[in-house]
Amino acid sequence: MTNPPSNQFEPAPIPDGRVTANGNTYMTDAKGGLIPIDLVKAQDQLQDETVRKIVSHGLALSAQTSRFKEHVFDDIGSFEAILEQEYGSTIGGAKGNKTLMSYDGLFKVQVAVADKFDFGAELQVAKGIVDECLNEWSADAPVELRAIVTNAFNTDKEGQINRAEIFKLLHLEIQDERWQRAMTAIRDAMRVVGTATYVRCY
Repeated sequence: MTNPPSNQFEPAPIPDGRVTANGNTYMTDAKGGLIPIDLVKAQDQLQDETVRKIVSHGLALSAQTSRFKEHVFDDIGSFEAILEQEYGSTIGGAKGNKTLMSYDGLFKVQVAVADKFDFGAELQVAKGIVDECLNEWSADAPVELRAIVTNAFNTDKEGQINRAEIFKLLHLEIQDERWQRAMTAIRDAMRVVGTATYVRCY
């Protein structure tokens, strides 16, 4: 017998963005200034309320997700402890990936451990070689190739490299010796800086 799902979901408490002083209500702008609420456009007030509502629910959901993962690892750990006691071994591979299946095969839980990569100084060496190739090939270089290269070496606002685009470069079949040296430099630039664990339920 299963319990009916609860419809109760409590959003996380966050400030409402209003400040009351001397009987007047103000909203704080992005620079920290206090703006009388009467001077704040209705659409800006509505946007503020919408953002705060979404964020408050998001924070609560994030906390629930963290608790869920803790329960998952506790439950799997307890199951593995029984297996180890019984058979002297646990489930999963060397990296920690593991899959558990319900008896009827309708449900599955997967724990996946993936490496997190960063790139060293060799990446800038690779960029220099790739730029050299493109400049020499000039008109012969396909527009698509230039776009992939541009996307690969551009950084986002946090200064992060687009890893997916970098991996696209590695899969291109270009036999030029300089290009191959650039790809070797990219591979040498890769550093495993940690791991991320994902839980998937099916």
